[in-house]
Formats: sequence, C-alpha cells, structure tokens
Amino acid sequence: MYYPEEIVEEVRQKNDIVDVISGYVSLKKKGGNYFGLCPFHNEKSASFSVSQGKQMYYCFGCGAGGNVFTFIMNYENYSFGEAIKMLADKAGVTLPEYEDSKENRAKENRRQKLLEINKESANYFYYQLRSPQGRVGYDYFKNRMLSEETMKKFALGYSNKTSNDLCNYLKHKGFSDELIRESGVAVFNEKYGMSDKFWNRVMFPIQDSNHRVIGFGGRVMGEGEPKYLNSPETPVFDKSRNLYGLNYARTSRKNNMILCEGYMDVIAMHQAGFTQAVASLGTSFTSGQANLIRRYAENVILSYDSDGAGVKAALRAIGILKEAGISGKVLNLEPYKDPDEFIKNMGPEEFQKRLDQAENSFFYEIRMLQRDYDLGDPESKTKFYNEIAKKLCHFSEEVERDNYLDAIARKYSIAPESMKKLVISHASREGMGSGIVRPKSTAPKKVTPQENGEKMQRLLLTWISDYPDVYGQIKQYITPQDFTTELYSKVAEIMFRELENGTLNPAAIISLFTDEQQQREVARLFNTKLDHIGKDMEDDSLQNHGELEKAFHDIVMKVKQNSYDYNLSQMGSDIEAGMRAIQAKKELEMLAKTHISLD
Repeated sequence: MYYPEEIVEEVRQKNDIVDVISGYVSLKKKGGNYFGLCPFHNEKSASFSVSQGKQMYYCFGCGAGGNVFTFIMNYENYSFGEAIKMLADKAGVTLPEYEDSKENRAKENRRQKLLEINKESANYFYYQLRSPQGRVGYDYFKNRMLSEETMKKFALGYSNKTSNDLCNYLKHKGFSDELIRESGVAVFNEKYGMSDKFWNRVMFPIQDSNHRVIGFGGRVMGEGEPKYLNSPETPVFDKSRNLYGLNYARTSRKNNMILCEGYMDVIAMHQAGFTQAVASLGTSFTSGQANLIRRYAENVILSYDSDGAGVKAALRAIGILKEAGISGKVLNLEPYKDPDEFIKNMGPEEFQKRLDQAENSFFYEIRMLQRDYDLGDPESKTKFYNEIAKKLCHFSEEVERDNYLDAIARKYSIAPESMKKLVISHASREGMGSGIVRPKSTAPKKVTPQENGEKMQRLLLTWISDYPDVYGQIKQYITPQDFTTELYSKVAEIMFRELENGTLNPAAIISLFTDEQQQREVARLFNTKLDHIGKDMEDDSLQNHGELEKAFHDIVMKVKQNSYDYNLSQMGSDIEAGMRAIQAKKELEMLAKTHISLD
C-alpha cells in the first residue's frame, strides 16, 4: 500500500526510534548511540546499535538494520501498511486513504491469504474434534480435565488419521497448492504429492497478540514420533518472537507473567485463573521472546518441569531474562513434575501460595550449583565458593552485587570479607565491567578487491552521514558515479542532493526503498565499522585527531582509486568510461596533495 511521502515522514518523525525500540529491547547508552541484545538473532554480547541522531538501528552481528518502520515490520511481522498504521495510531497521526501499487497489493494479498488459510485450518480442526472421527482427541482433552469453555477459548482441535483431508478442504475453499504449502499446513513429496503436515493429532492453534492464527502445534494420539509437531516458520509465523497464550496473557492485568514449557501447562493455568501464563513454541526460550514479554511485564515466574531438562531450561531462561532487564523467580512444583499436574492434585489456592513463595532466580542458580559439590569436603567447598564469586561478578550494579554477596555469605557460612576478596579476584581476571564486545569471525576470510572497494564506499557514506560538514571538502573530488554499486550510487546521489540543500535525513532515505533487503543494505551503508583503526565510529573521541584525519583521507583516496580502476576496466564496452577514468586520475593526483580537516 502507498502513502504520500510527506505522511510517511510525519509518522516517522513523531516516533522516536529509541523510544519505540526501548519498548521491545533493553537499551543502554554508550557514547552517542544506544546498545542492546539484538531481537533478531540470539547473542550474549550487545551488538544491536540504535542511533537517535540518524533515527535508525543496525546489528553488527546479523546485519539487521533500518528505520522505525523496518523495525516494526520485522519484529511484529507486519507489512509496511500495518507498521505505518500502528505507528500513526501511536503518534496520533490520521492517515489518508491510500493508493495501492500492483506490487504492494500482491504482497499484502499473499500475506492475508496465508492468514486466511490458517484461520480456515483452525476452523477445520475445531470441527473435526467435535465429529465422530475426532472422538479420540476429544476424550484426550476431557481426560486432561479441560472444560468445554476452555477448549473453545483456545480453539482446540483434531487432525484426522487420513493424510490429505485438510488439503482437500482448503482446495475446495479455493486456495492454490502453492499457498497451502507456503502456509505450513501441508508438505510435498515428489512420489506422493501434497499431503497434510498434521494427522492423528490434537491441535493447538497458535495466535499472535492480535488473536490471528499464525501457526499450529499438534500432539500425536497414541504411539508416534515426534510427540509434538509444530508449524515451520512462514511469512506470518516466527516462533522465536511469539509466545503461546500471549494474546490472552497480555491483557491479564497481573503484575507478572508465568513462563512455562508446554501448551497444556498454559491452558491448565488459564483454566485455573492464572491467565498470565505463556509458553515458548516448541523451542528453547529466546531473547526475542524475552523482549516480547518485557512489553507487558517486568517480572517473570518460571514454571518449568522439575526434572533435569526443566532445571537446565530454567537456568538458561534466567540468563536470557536478565539480559533483557527482566526480574525472574522460579516456582517450586515439588513433588509434582509440571504446573498442570500440580494444579490437578493440589488446586489453584495451593498453586497461588507457591507463586507467592517463588524463589529468587539467583538463589535458585546457586542452589542448583550446590548439588555438584560436597560441602563437607574443604576442597569441594572452596571450589563452590569460587563458582559463587564468578556469578556475583555478573552484577553490574555495585549495590546489588553487595546485597547478594551479604545474603549468600550468611546462607553459606562464609565471611563477607572473604567472599568479597574472591569476587574482586575473579573480576580482575575476567575484566568485570568491560565494554561491549562485538562478535568476531572465527575464521579469516579472504577479501576480494571488489569487496574491499565496496567496504571503502560504505565507510565513506557512513562517515559523511555522521559528519555532514566533511562533504564540503570532498564534493569536488567525489560524485555519486564514483560509487560502483548501483544501490550505493543511488543512495549517494540522494545524500549529496540533500547535503547541498542542508536537509540530510538518513532515516528518511531508508523509507524511499520498499524492498526489505534494500532497506537492510541502506542501513548498513550508514553503519559500517571503522575497524581498521580498531574503534567504532561512535568512539572517535578516543582516537588521535591526526590519525582520524589520515584515515578519512585514505578512505576518500581508496574510493576514488576504485572508481578509476573500475572505469579503466569498462573502457572496452563504455565510451564514456575512458573520459571518467582520465578525470578520476586528475582528481586522484589533486587528492594526494590535499589536506582534509575534520575540525
């Protein structure tokens, strides 16, 4: 869908990117930018950068980047039209009637078709559960003590034993084979053709926060593997950034969320009145899901299985929640394995008591750690204390660290001064409080001359976007034609025109490109690292001034040299290339004698 450029820009300007992204990601200011853990890939070191000045974000780890529209589209899995509507509502901007282009209309139509297929599939499964052939599924839910109201609320269903019932139903509804396969409810085999992905399973429709069906989970009836089967990722379903039950939990008005492992745990808790329960979608808990929770709650109670796998999953989730700035506690379900089993045997009142008594996540980590050591053996006990000290090093706030240190010292009978010495010792060895560490490639990569030339062009555009004043000193030497990649040249042309008018706006430039991959690449043009000096550009205040000036001069020279080399190579097929090469040669000679000041 198409909106006038001035409306798009008004919506963008009224949605500060730091404010918007802070609602999804925990950000901390470092230098001129904000950093946090990237919501688009799992990472332990913050490589996700948000620039308030440029009004854009960029991940140095996975390359995700763009402006506020790109972020909402990628995070919420929205189309551009949905993203601009959401941000317009947030900013109080009234959108005009839009004009559709053929391309955007086709893209939006395809997305809506996939959502329609999911909705029709959910309706079909729902009907089958209540038909004679779905009795096995219906009895399963009844044996799990689910009420009719609960089964209806979660739209629970059943997939028949036959292998192509749903495919035939959807074809009858007018959906094409291609769309049915793309939706994830069908699979294709060259020998047998297209067939249902789910069969002989009770079905759990997965809904997004707006109650739209985006995927499915299915549990097999009787023997069969896998026991649980989930939809693959599709254009409308990203399991790492959705949570089962969130569509209800987000409006529960409780002061926390309960995070558990399975669909049935969520359903049982909602039926018992604990409507703040959610679960990950057949995968390990992710940072994307933690950031999603952070939008609705500041506290999370982990209600994982009490077996070994559950403990391991809880410990992993605690770390992810901490990184997202969420306070976590752990529920003690003993003597039962999971929340569903506990509630059935002990009742909701007793479950609420356990919630009220949930254990501080750090104390839980230490208690689980203690199981690996014999505290009756001095050597083992010393190793245990050292492991505690390592964990205390991870607290960035001194007051918080001291509070936990005192509590641990009392609990495990060690003098606070002794524990503090251990913490200081480990902190000095591990570099506690060190700055952001960027992900580094483990294998050296051979850089081709073309790749190096493109890198220099990106560096130059990044530098100009950060320091627009330098444009006046280089514009007589560098033109958009010196950027040998078509997209780079187009961006340079827009930038230089805006610089001449005194209106450079990098975030608005991104909006001029409708293709998502192009938006990522344009964001990359404005966020390329100056790694050959060893610092990122936002840290240039730490650099020797002369060194920076020399680095910038070298970049300009290399861009011009690359342009000269490129035009020489094109002389056989492009008559004008020879003239451009001659001109570039002259400008190179002038540049070599020219001092470029960064003052």
